Amino acid sequence: MSEPAPVGGRSAQLKHTGLRPGWTTGACATAATTAAYTALLTGQFPDPVTITLPRGRRPAFALAVEELADGHATAGVVKDAGDDPDVTHGALIRATVRVLPAGSGVVFRAGPGVGTVTRPGLPLDVGEPAINPVPRQLMRDHVTEVAARYGGSGDAEITVSVDHGEEIARSTWNPRLGILGGLSVLGTTGIVVPYSCSAWIDSIRRGVDVARAAGRTHLAGCTGSTSEKTVVALYGLPEDALLDMGDFAGAVLKYVRRHPVDRLTVCGGFAKLSKLAAGHMDLHSARSQVDKGFLAELARRGGADETLAAEVAAANTGLAALQSCAARRVPLGDLVAVTARDRALEVLRGAPVTVDVVCVDRAGTVVGRSAPKGP
Repeated sequence: MSEPAPVGGRSAQLKHTGLRPGWTTGACATAATTAAYTALLTGQFPDPVTITLPRGRRPAFALAVEELADGHATAGVVKDAGDDPDVTHGALIRATVRVLPAGSGVVFRAGPGVGTVTRPGLPLDVGEPAINPVPRQLMRDHVTEVAARYGGSGDAEITVSVDHGEEIARSTWNPRLGILGGLSVLGTTGIVVPYSCSAWIDSIRRGVDVARAAGRTHLAGCTGSTSEKTVVALYGLPEDALLDMGDFAGAVLKYVRRHPVDRLTVCGGFAKLSKLAAGHMDLHSARSQVDKGFLAELARRGGADETLAAEVAAANTGLAALQSCAARRVPLGDLVAVTARDRALEVLRGAPVTVDVVCVDRAGTVVGRSAPKGP
């Protein structure tokens, strides 16, 4: 009997690591919100509560807290981060939901342990609770679904809190980013992908092997699901041509150097790829940081005057630096992409691989792009 055809891509890589995935703070907050709003409309908490994640997966969450009072309900979920060494693993995430007058929409509040944005450069306005755009949309969608099922208006105030969140946040980058008072509610897929360095690098190698065995000549190394969607939209690549490189850009480049393909696209968030442009092969925030001085020098090369260069050097985040340059028509995104491409070619050391780089923002919009270039 013939062997089944090899399967590649992100899901195969995760399976190959043998590591157990978990759930993001955004997924947990959505589950708690769904349970609390259901209780407000029906008088009963669903336990477990099932939600639908952006890619269609439907996990169920047990409730650790159920409180129903006049006008509001609170539900709580304990975060399970799987095998990832996530500082929020085991944290109790609560959502308190109040019904608002018709036409109010969904309003988000930061409860105890959830931070507030105090500086520009993040995907949220200053003064907003640190609940990122994708989790907000996930919660809105589930409020709408519950309202349709049980006859509610869908107008609600959602207050998310995390027990001991302010203390936990001291172990994160939040204070440096100007997110004060607690943690951020994060997640683009709802799933925490666990990273063991050795296991993930091994999975990258297997992904290259599977793609080459399938005859793929154009591969894409992506930092996450958002960048993966972008390269699929740009190039129509099949799943087994996609490498979930995460933070391990060096692992992709070194293995492709020994096992070349005709073309390699590197796609990721602008800030992460600015680290590659600066020469870092490990893009994890604990092991490399965005060098705003380096970005300022790139901006000068793109025509920035000293006032703008100083603004870039002092920016709170890479995104803020990018926005400052975009407002003055300085193509910082393209400059990062070109420099990252050339850095990748240096690592490839003349291997017969043509490389291009695509930088995206958190929404997947292309903010920088290089032309393909070979050795």
